[in-house]
Amino acid sequence: MIFVDDGSTDATFDRLRGLHERDPRVRAVRFKRNFGQHPAMHAGLARARGARIVTMDGDLQNEPEDVPRLLEALARVDVASGRRVGRKDSVSRTLPSRLINTLLRRFTGVPISDFGCAFNAYRRDAIVPLLGSIGRQKFTKALVLASGASVEEVDVSHAAAGGGSRYSPLRLARLALHVLVGFWPQPVQWIGATLGFVCTLAAAALGAYGLGYWVANANFPGPLFAGAGIVLVLGVQGFVLALIGEYLGRIQRDVEGRPLYAIEEEL
Repeated sequence: MIFVDDGSTDATFDRLRGLHERDPRVRAVRFKRNFGQHPAMHAGLARARGARIVTMDGDLQNEPEDVPRLLEALARVDVASGRRVGRKDSVSRTLPSRLINTLLRRFTGVPISDFGCAFNAYRRDAIVPLLGSIGRQKFTKALVLASGASVEEVDVSHAAAGGGSRYSPLRLARLALHVLVGFWPQPVQWIGATLGFVCTLAAAALGAYGLGYWVANANFPGPLFAGAGIVLVLGVQGFVLALIGEYLGRIQRDVEGRPLYAIEEEL
């Protein structure tokens, strides 16, 4: 068992030290600070030695009793994908999650229903070739499945998070942008082409309407329609700039070569 302590401020690592002293098969990694779920996932996967690997969050929403079901499915495929049944999250958490799942199904071509569940089982040979990308790419399961790994979904139990979800609507929106940048080839080009097409149609429609209104009433409400069009275009441009910002952030991180995490202690 490999525990990754992502910069906790309580007695977590002391508990892990006690477990390790009683049984050296229990291993632990302590980050210097909180680096996030996905770098922590990389730290665990990079240290796993077995031919079969099970990943699980530490928020007590999953039940270890479901592990045998995942391993049973893993005998047939490369990835046993956990599918949360009876989710206990709020609507503000589940609705953005559905959007992200829809985007990932579209861009990876893999028809599973729950990309966000971190309770999964993997064959080691499906993980090792992708360790250079795992952690930088926030959806480990989607990354592995997009490489061509076979998959079978397994229903797993799901409980409400004791401390509430740390994924706010804003953070989920940033994840959606990450999906677009990470899994959709050339999104800016597609959005630019769509923007040009839509704006052209809108301009033609407004022009025709304005001409008809001018002829019928001798009074064209130009400022109103011009303002609405400008706001619409600015909104879409803002979305495009957000995507470009995500790209530039990735390029900066890759150029700087910063590590995903810094380790304080390892047992």
